[in-house]
Amino acid sequence: MAGKKGLSPSVYKYYKIDGEKISKTHKNCSRCGKGVFMSEHKDRRTCGKCGLTEFL
Repeated sequence: MAGKKGLSPSVYKYYKIDGEKISKTHKNCSRCGKGVFMSEHKDRRTCGKCGLTEFL
């Protein structure tokens, strides 16, 4: 069995909902573009797709 279809519940942690406004909590990757979020670490942001690292 391949698994469930649909969105992963973890995708909801990348957005914040305030009333009727939706905002992103993580930054998009500047190389990969829209839809690819960068992971937040203590001292850096990292893209899991292309490996781009931005130090804070």
